[in-house]
Amino acid sequence: MPHIIPSVSDIRDTILRDIKNLRTEADTGPDSDYFVRASSVASAVRGTYQDQQWIARQIFPDTADHDFLLMHASLRNLTPKPATPAGGQLQITGTPGTTVSSGLAFSYGNGQTGLTLTPGTTGDDGKATVSVVATSTGTDSNVPDNSSATLTQAPSGISSKALLLSMSGGTSTESDDSLLARLLEVIRRPPAGGNKYDYHRWAMEVPGVTAAFVYPLRRGLGTVDVVITSGNDLPSPQTVAAAQAHIDDVRPVTAKNSLVLMPTPRNVDFEIQVALSGLTLADAKIQINNALVSYFSQLAPGAPAIMFQIGALISAIPGITDCKIVTPAANVVPVVDEDVVEWVRMGNLDLGNLP
Repeated sequence: MPHIIPSVSDIRDTILRDIKNLRTEADTGPDSDYFVRASSVASAVRGTYQDQQWIARQIFPDTADHDFLLMHASLRNLTPKPATPAGGQLQITGTPGTTVSSGLAFSYGNGQTGLTLTPGTTGDDGKATVSVVATSTGTDSNVPDNSSATLTQAPSGISSKALLLSMSGGTSTESDDSLLARLLEVIRRPPAGGNKYDYHRWAMEVPGVTAAFVYPLRRGLGTVDVVITSGNDLPSPQTVAAAQAHIDDVRPVTAKNSLVLMPTPRNVDFEIQVALSGLTLADAKIQINNALVSYFSQLAPGAPAIMFQIGALISAIPGITDCKIVTPAANVVPVVDEDVVEWVRMGNLDLGNLP
């Protein structure tokens, strides 16, 4: 039964009724002193009710405000994960056989900067690939694959123009919702000596990891593999290494082997034909693309893309009276074996009219 807080007028009327019961001759009309005093007391009492309601919310972690949520989490040795920088691979070009050291600074995106983490030597094609990390944290440090970059001070024999093959995994400071989810997981699924839920919790403790998927026995008896993602994207190599080190530190020593890895993206291109009513083909493409992006953003690594579900999403768009998914012709089932865990992602969309 919900606890109903009386309104100021209800509290005031109750006070006036009690006064009238005790002193039948008392004037409790709107212009009386009793009415004024009862109104001020009712306002204060109403504030007390609201304060008690706020206190009650702080008792439970799922209704607590930020500061009290941190206190609940600290009882389980949990703290918000800090923001992390993006990381990836940078391709540099120059004279074949030129060696470059680590620590080279570069700029990319909208004023972001980064550093190379490993040395490299250009091959016969004049190209070399080195690991890099952003110098700032947060999602702003992420950029799409194959983005341009510029070396701040290019070494002799190396072009200042470079190519960021990948730069992902940058995350913001953990939100209250994420911290609450980790806290509730500890409460509902307490440590159990190394079952699959423990591996999930250990992975989620690492800064930069926003989702984790556990595959027990994927590579045989005694093995546990954990696939991680960052902000619904690929994690940085640094985040993968940090998660691997953390799990190796806390997992049971009797476990044969545990492997942390990032999923392998498998982009799916679509060719779709539609019949329209009151909707242009250009507008239909925008709406279909948005629906597909939303659908694929909810797919976990290893989960298939179901064409029936996708067709239903397209058919639900106002103005589309019929649709046909030409390609892919069937459900897209990712490969999940001892070598790879594929992650089905949205590719290109080619939209046309039904013949």
